[in-house]
Amino acid sequence: MKRAPGRGRPFTIVGIVLLALMLFPVYWMVNASLQPTGNTLRGDWLPFHPDFSGYATALHDQGRNLVTSLVVAVGSVAPSLALAAPAAYALAQFRIRGTNLVLFGILVTQMVPGIVVADALYSAYSDLGLLNSYVGLILADSTAGVPFAIIIMRSFMRSIPREIIEAARVDGAGMLRVFRSVVLPVSRNALITAAVFTFLFTWSDFLFALTLTTTETVRPITLGIYQYIGAHTNQWNAVMATTVMASVPAAVLLVVAQRYVAAGATGGAIK
Repeated sequence: MKRAPGRGRPFTIVGIVLLALMLFPVYWMVNASLQPTGNTLRGDWLPFHPDFSGYATALHDQGRNLVTSLVVAVGSVAPSLALAAPAAYALAQFRIRGTNLVLFGILVTQMVPGIVVADALYSAYSDLGLLNSYVGLILADSTAGVPFAIIIMRSFMRSIPREIIEAARVDGAGMLRVFRSVVLPVSRNALITAAVFTFLFTWSDFLFALTLTTTETVRPITLGIYQYIGAHTNQWNAVMATTVMASVPAAVLLVVAQRYVAAGATGGAIK
């Protein structure tokens, strides 16, 4: 049955309006970053005469924080995948007693308030000397990435035909060789999806950064923006310029990895 022409137009209009409402804060952030120093509420709706002084100030004051966030975010991906990939494979392909209980425990860890984990880590880090360190932040942020990565990759690895694994075993490949040479290449989309979300979790982290760093030696951009607002409330163009620069890496990563994320997130839905 054919749908009458124009019947779906009201839904399209509603969708466009909702999209515009959701994107307006992003537009205003970019617009405010191109305004002269002062109150952004008095700025023009369109940056007819863009002023890039806010970006110069942001790069001077927050450039190091951006690098810190990039190092911590990229660094968190490696241990998260190194732990999550074999765990997901074992839970997906091996007949292990108590698998459902383990999965339930993983889900429970996602429900624990972040402040509880941060407080516990602060006490441990204080004794181990990991406060104000890249290693400390990487390990802390990995605690958020590992459970989610296990869930995503296990769902995908369950869809891998057992015949492929058994054929590799018949050819003489050991368990580690099968995992490295067969399972990981086949699970590329799931690995990229887990890596992207782990990066995004770490890049947007504020709680661990606030709790586990007390000096300017290691300060992620989220904490830099928070303290930047308190110190320069009249330089909103610089504040907004910092938020624009902080949004670019995450936006670029999502655009580049979009097709892999879509395939990895839905790969285990159809078996």
